[in-house]
Amino acid sequence: MENAAADGVAVCLDEGNDPYSLIVTDLVALIGHVQASLRLIEAAIAREALLAEQDAAADIFVLDDVTPRYVTASSALKSCDAGLGVALDRLRDPAAPARLLN
Repeated sequence: MENAAADGVAVCLDEGNDPYSLIVTDLVALIGHVQASLRLIEAAIAREALLAEQDAAADIFVLDDVTPRYVTASSALKSCDAGLGVALDRLRDPAAPARLLN
């Protein structure tokens, strides 16, 4: 699969496109996907919290809490988002100091 992706990039580069613009565009799209996933996770956490409240009001207790998995995934995606942001910043302005990842 990596070869297929690499072949696609090689084809794009051969067509006379600016590699810098392709990389920036790809990073911006990737950041958008990561942020969309973060929004989906936040919505899922909110939905789980609402369902837990409703179940508690009905004296039903659910032992399979998926929220910790969502929180773990959210933390990983936030780190990824921060790293991608740093990469994009460095590409746009190589003289700018690197931001610290939190």
